[in-house]
Amino acid sequence: MNAAHFRNAPRYWRSPLLPGADMVMAEYYDHEFTPHWHDAYTVQVIEAGAECYDYRGGHHVAEAGTVPVINPGELHTGARAVDFGWRYRVFYLPPAFVEDLAREMTGRAASTWFPAAAIRDADLAQRLVIAHNALENDADPLAAETTLIDAVTTLIARHALERPSIVTLASDATRIETMKSRLADDLLAPVTLAELAQTVGLSTFHAARLFTRETGLAPHAWRNQLRIVKALPALRAGASVTEVAAASGFTDQSHFTRHFKRAFGVPPGRWR
Repeated sequence: MNAAHFRNAPRYWRSPLLPGADMVMAEYYDHEFTPHWHDAYTVQVIEAGAECYDYRGGHHVAEAGTVPVINPGELHTGARAVDFGWRYRVFYLPPAFVEDLAREMTGRAASTWFPAAAIRDADLAQRLVIAHNALENDADPLAAETTLIDAVTTLIARHALERPSIVTLASDATRIETMKSRLADDLLAPVTLAELAQTVGLSTFHAARLFTRETGLAPHAWRNQLRIVKALPALRAGASVTEVAAASGFTDQSHFTRHFKRAFGVPPGRWR
């Protein structure tokens, strides 16, 4: 037996940001899924190895970097497609969540059925992994919710069998300033995308889309940039990086350092 093969090791968890959903991080070696179905959209990202599955009368192979999607209620299997198995991340998304997002995007009921073959879209796979990681690690709720909405709406926009016609909002300086004020009001307090959208009477999809288009940054990225700018005087005055990170609303020093270095090219301690 090859000592380098994956283990049979799944881990399930849930997030309050996505009620009714399950998330899985798993690797499998010799486990085989018998024919079964789920009452959710099963959205997978293969991170290593390869999985094969029987679905809709065909036999499919999903290699690393692909996104197999199983529609609710549809029978399918699952097994390794290479000797050492496969590792993947999975979202089990409630149908209402996916359907409501499609409705927000289009302004009407829209089809959210996906193809049987694994989707080969590296950018989509990366977006899904970012969202999955954010939910797994209890990240800033604004970042987690925004990346989740981004990933799932990208899946719908690019790969639904009936491509949706997305409603585009006109520029709206008043709404942008209102959202900026909400994000800046208390940098220590968590803010969700749903709360931000509610302040301007928009859906989460359109609030995030409008804000990102008009400012060039997603809401959580804009808020983190504001936190960094407001942290500079304390750093100049000699405060420790740990103190500044906590006072600026970052989850910890490493979170602050990571974002600071992206903006300034050096860690905050060296900048100081």
